Amino acid sequence: MTDPVKEKILAVDDAPETLEVLTRNLTLAGFEVVTAPGAIEAVRILETLCVDLIITDWRMPRASGMDLIRHVRGNMPDTEVIMVTGYASVPGAVEAMQAGAHAYLAKPFTDEELLTAVKQAMDRLRLRRPGQLPTARRAPAMWGLLGESPAMQAVYRLIAKAAQSTATVLISGESGTGKELVARAIHYQSERRTASFVPVNCAAVPDGLIESELFGHSKGSFTGAGETRPGFFQAAEGGSIFLDEIIEFSLPMQAALLRVLQDKHVFMLGSRTPQKVDVRVIAATNKRLEELVTRGAFRQDLYYRIHVLPIDLPPLRDRGEDILLLAHHFASRFANEMAKPVPELTTSAADALRAYSWPGNVRELENVMQRLVLMAEQEVIDAPDLPALMRFSLSRDGNAKAQTLAEAEACHIRQILKSVGGNKSRAAKILGIDRKTLRRKLPPEHLPADQ
Repeated sequence: MTDPVKEKILAVDDAPETLEVLTRNLTLAGFEVVTAPGAIEAVRILETLCVDLIITDWRMPRASGMDLIRHVRGNMPDTEVIMVTGYASVPGAVEAMQAGAHAYLAKPFTDEELLTAVKQAMDRLRLRRPGQLPTARRAPAMWGLLGESPAMQAVYRLIAKAAQSTATVLISGESGTGKELVARAIHYQSERRTASFVPVNCAAVPDGLIESELFGHSKGSFTGAGETRPGFFQAAEGGSIFLDEIIEFSLPMQAALLRVLQDKHVFMLGSRTPQKVDVRVIAATNKRLEELVTRGAFRQDLYYRIHVLPIDLPPLRDRGEDILLLAHHFASRFANEMAKPVPELTTSAADALRAYSWPGNVRELENVMQRLVLMAEQEVIDAPDLPALMRFSLSRDGNAKAQTLAEAEACHIRQILKSVGGNKSRAAKILGIDRKTLRRKLPPEHLPADQ
């Protein structure tokens, strides 16, 4: 049986001795404690870490505990807050409560007063959570999703809202961020869960076959059509269809899809009789559709039809400690599959994983961890075990080269290609993307001849 997940507390105080007392007492009580010496540092921590409770001092340099509370209430409504201060007063307590603190402790407080306030805060939090979207720590067992960062918490909330609706969903995000997992999560949390979930990789279907594959065809409708065959939309009847990389649709196919979304029926190729369909459409793209609409490469009317419930997935590099959370998850999974001990990451290896840009996102991290577990000769993974690009992703002076994200991504892809002798299939596998995506990300003049 796995150990229960500890509730996280962020302690914020400019007095080191207070942080030491809070850390010692709360750790002994079974909580996981993170500390910050001020409100500004706390906000930075909260950008990459989801916590259950914040205990903050009032008067601190640069920004006060009240400023921190207002930030938390505006961005993390499901986080409890306790204010502590050495300048206790009734008006102060009232002001703290009005700002959003759930409790107010005057210094010096006893261990019993602290733990009582914390227990009450956690009890309030548990009372609010039943019926809500499961937290990030429970997400993997239900959806295959994993992450505790605020960015992923926001995604989980959007999944819950989308699951309660029948509206069309547009999932955007870089390759490898988990768009299909999100689509499956929406379907299997919705009332359509008992019907089919049909994923379609639009980039993998040849243009000449896409209409037949989506809507089906009648016998004799084209050479080789020896029988009537339904398409993906008919297979998804009553359920959901996931159109991955919808940008690959030609403009005529975009028009055909728009007609289906508007009229709720399809025409099989070679047939003039419409078939009514009850299918929820979930689309995905790794491009900004707004830009494609401006360039005339994507229909504006279709964009508005599918952009009803947008979900934007964050790239792995913006998910903070989720990188290590996922690394340990993949290491455990592959170690179990290979009947090997689960390796531990050294501090230097963890730092290198954090510093790396992950252009292939979660898929690339999964491939890297599989290779590391497979090649590991000891129960420890150290920085020298990592691919060279991860060990030397920063310049020698420790500062990242000033360049756009696209430039950094293209540079990394060129380095990967060079390391595998120009073999695009191997490079795509290392990056966790397909060859078609590789060609889109790097201009043709920078790609070697096919190998």
